[in-house]
Amino acid sequence: MNRPPHKPRIGLILPGGGARAAYHVGVLKAIAEFMPRRAPNPFPVISGTSAGAINATVLASRALRFRAGIAEMERVWANFAAHQVYRSDAWTMLGSSAHWFATVMLGGLGIRKPRSLLDNAPLRALLERKIRFEDIQRAIDAQHLDALAITASGYSSARSISFFQARDDIQAWTRVRRRGQKANITLDHLMASIAVPFIFPPARIGGEFYGDGAMRQSAPLSAAIHLGAERLLVIGVRDEVTNPTPDADNPATYPSLGQIAGYMLDTLFMDGLYADLERVTRINLLVNQVPRGELSGPVANLKRIDTLLVVPSQDIRGIARRHVHELPLPVRLLLRGIGAMNQGGLQLVSYLLFESGYTRALIRLGYQDAWAIADRLRPFLAGEEVPPLTAPHWVERDLSGQEKRPETEEGHEADRVGHRDEEHAAGQRRVDL
Repeated sequence: MNRPPHKPRIGLILPGGGARAAYHVGVLKAIAEFMPRRAPNPFPVISGTSAGAINATVLASRALRFRAGIAEMERVWANFAAHQVYRSDAWTMLGSSAHWFATVMLGGLGIRKPRSLLDNAPLRALLERKIRFEDIQRAIDAQHLDALAITASGYSSARSISFFQARDDIQAWTRVRRRGQKANITLDHLMASIAVPFIFPPARIGGEFYGDGAMRQSAPLSAAIHLGAERLLVIGVRDEVTNPTPDADNPATYPSLGQIAGYMLDTLFMDGLYADLERVTRINLLVNQVPRGELSGPVANLKRIDTLLVVPSQDIRGIARRHVHELPLPVRLLLRGIGAMNQGGLQLVSYLLFESGYTRALIRLGYQDAWAIADRLRPFLAGEEVPPLTAPHWVERDLSGQEKRPETEEGHEADRVGHRDEEHAAGQRRVDL
């Protein structure tokens, strides 16, 4: 009797992105519609960082009824307001600004040092009401989930820690400056993972304070692979069409604090992910030159990991520009004060714009982008064989290091619209991540 083909264990990677994580919801909503109404979670392994950690935890806690979990997630994201995430009233904003100013002017003498620019206590209260953490273990016991990983960065240990709740047979791991640590995922783990430096306060777990998981996450794909994922779906939150390079005729203006902060967040949330994907791609190209079965020694356990990357088909900063007026006036004044309300500062705004008009626009975009590649997503999720992947045309540099730029404006626009249809070449084989 012929055995049914093995279906690869699919891991879902949800990176950070602040308010941009609403895009995750749109993509997942489309995926839910690919499946029967009461189907369980299609992702045995789920790994999330920062805002992606929140979405990952919601999915894990609703793994028995995936579609219902996505609908609940959409209700929250589609009705977000900034005051549900951080205190945005005039007195709080004024007090925070004054506190930081006094600390700088007085060198911290005689006053308590500020912990963060914004107070995210409202978000903690919201997550406490909405997430049933005990249901994560129920999903594992019912075999609808193998593992959930939430990554945070330890300030004292200077390590990236992937806290994971998983089947009993899944073991912890240790690598340079990063490790996997078994734990029952709690609200404290989420608050640690989303603690963007300077913007939100660090969270304490055990004897250590932790900050945003993206800070030291040099290998964002690693946790899911250690937890048994054999195929990875990655949902990014940044389009990959590069900005034009300023020249002497069109010089750039001096960067404001808001622009620098947005640049730092963009680097924090996405650059490590793309570096990891590129690293695996390079390894794949090398390993594919060796006939299967002829690997030995330290690389004998290399195996194929198919990877599909979904990214926005539009520049999210443009969407943020259309909705920035929805932010409360005190928040807009604070952002204007640091130069984040102009074109250069829209990067920062796009991460902090927790308002329903903006989040609904991102949900729609994610939904449309996922349906646009349904012919690729469906077989990928079904575990069907996928053809060998090549580097997508929107990657800024090819593997030889030469810049790849469209030759015409029409080509540039085609890249912007069409890059969502490309699969990232990260997933053929791997080294021990």
